[in-house]
Amino acid sequence: MLLSEFDYELPEELIAQLPADKRENSRMLVLNRDKHSISHNHFYDIVDLIEPNSLLVLNNTKVMPARLYGKKDTGAKIEIFLLKQLTDDNWEVLIKPSKRVKNGTLITVSNELEVEVLKRLEEDGEWLVKLHYNGNVLDVLHRNGNIPLPPYIERKLQTEDIKNLDFERYQTVYAKDEGSVAAPTAGLHFTTEILQNLKDKGIEIAYVTLNVGLGTFRPVKCENILEHKMHSETFEITQEAANAINKAKQCGKKIVAVGTTTVRTLETAYAKYGEVKACHDHSELFIYPPYEFKVIDNLITNFHLPKSTLLMLVSALAGKDFIFEAYKEAIENRYRFFSYGDCMYIC
Repeated sequence: MLLSEFDYELPEELIAQLPADKRENSRMLVLNRDKHSISHNHFYDIVDLIEPNSLLVLNNTKVMPARLYGKKDTGAKIEIFLLKQLTDDNWEVLIKPSKRVKNGTLITVSNELEVEVLKRLEEDGEWLVKLHYNGNVLDVLHRNGNIPLPPYIERKLQTEDIKNLDFERYQTVYAKDEGSVAAPTAGLHFTTEILQNLKDKGIEIAYVTLNVGLGTFRPVKCENILEHKMHSETFEITQEAANAINKAKQCGKKIVAVGTTTVRTLETAYAKYGEVKACHDHSELFIYPPYEFKVIDNLITNFHLPKSTLLMLVSALAGKDFIFEAYKEAIENRYRFFSYGDCMYIC
């Protein structure tokens, strides 16, 4: 299967630069696979659309302020993007522009945080760095870091109000433990009221955790997609969640996953253990057509970038032709794309 098969043209103005006025007001394209039908809704309709005999599974990871801006002693400006905490102080990062740093370079972020470049890692242009600070690292990052919005969100004027908006809206309302460098964006549409309405309807809810890292958004560079290797991301499934998911499967309930990260968490666990088992593990699962899903039935997901592993995953679930038909209709109807954009429900 070729990378070029997963390409499409998207007008630049359809890339959402800001979230919807209210989370639940996002538009939602509904793909019914049995009827091969496409309908237009809003996210607040999700309460009516999910069948009562269902279990909703969400990724409760929390985005940390992973983007740092600093300077070398020469005054040169450097951006550090934290990817993964390896030890207390050592992190795997991306550095831009990387040509301005070498082993031993010291980058000053503020009077309480410095970043020491240790070495370049072998694959994908990542670096190993050491953070120098006093106190709790997350407290320091909250005072000095920025929400790591994806590069396609480009704003010429970054006011304090917009920064505060990002801190609130680039985070799910049920986010729990910090560890992600990108939001599980399908969950951004949920409100506490919608979650309560789903519970009141009799729909069960379970939470898993996958810390979103490079594996989710790293671009595919090889034309033969089978040559692509997913970057490892850590996940956790509690005993409570595992019990709920396995019981739901045994009772014939539909498993509705919120987001591709939830899908990869559940499908990875099944692939490794033959069931959804309580575990703290890592996922390198690359899902593309024709993949047979073992755990999830339906999916709530945002619109994904051309040639991305996420687009391949949804194509495996709904069929590539049906997905591209839906994307074409979404573009024609001026849906908003990517992280702050609209969503689809594949049922």
